[in-house]
Amino acid sequence: MEGGGGGGAYGAGKAGGAFELGRFVRQPQVLARIASAIFALIVFACLVGEGYTNLPSSSELFCIFNRNEDACRYGIGIGVLAFLASVFFFMVDVYFPQISNATDRKYLVLADLGFSGLWTFLWFVGFCFLTNQWAWTQAKDVHVGADSARAAITFSFFSIFSWGLLIAFAYKRYKMGVEDFAQSYVDPSAEVPTPYSSYPNISHDSYQQPPFTQTAEAPEGYQPPPVY
Repeated sequence: MEGGGGGGAYGAGKAGGAFELGRFVRQPQVLARIASAIFALIVFACLVGEGYTNLPSSSELFCIFNRNEDACRYGIGIGVLAFLASVFFFMVDVYFPQISNATDRKYLVLADLGFSGLWTFLWFVGFCFLTNQWAWTQAKDVHVGADSARAAITFSFFSIFSWGLLIAFAYKRYKMGVEDFAQSYVDPSAEVPTPYSSYPNISHDSYQQPPFTQTAEAPEGYQPPPVY
C-alpha cells in the first residue's frame, strides 16, 4: 500500500471520486484552515495598516508596540507566511483525494503536521511578545492604532488554537494511514510454501515377480516322445 495505489489512504476517499464543494467545506480541518487564514490576515493587516505611528512633531514612523521594530516585523512575518501556508494547504486539501500514490499522501500529511506544529509555537511566541511589548508601551506613543494593536494580540491568541486544531487533524490523518497500512500488510515470511511432494520411493520388498517366466519348467513325470 505504501508504494502503490493506496486508494483511500490517510483519511481521504479513493482517487478519482467526485468533488463535492459543500461536503468539502464542512470538513473540520478545512474550517480550521479557513479560520487560520482569516486570523493571520487580520494580524498582519492590523500591523501593516496601523502598527506604525509617529509623533505630531515628527514624521518618523515607529512601531506602536513599545517602539520595538522587531515586534511589528515578527507579527507581520508570521502573519504573511501563515496566510500563504493556509492557502497552500487549502489547495492540498482540495486535490488530496485525487492523489493516488499513498507515499505522496504521507509526505503531504507529514508536511502539514510539521508546519502546523511549528506555527502553533510561533504564534504562541508572537502572542507573548506582542502582549509584553504592548504592556510596556507608553500612553503618549499611542495616538491611533490602539484598537489595531489589541486586535493583533487577540487574533494571535486565537491562531494558537486554530493551528493547534490543525495539528490534531493532521495527526489523525497520519494515524489513519499508518493503521490502514498495518491492516493491509502481509508478512511474506508468514506464508510457508507447501513443499513439493517427493516421488514415492519404490522399495525392493514391494517388487513382485512377473507372472510369466522366460522358460517354463516341464511338469514332473513328463517324458518327451521318442524320436525315430
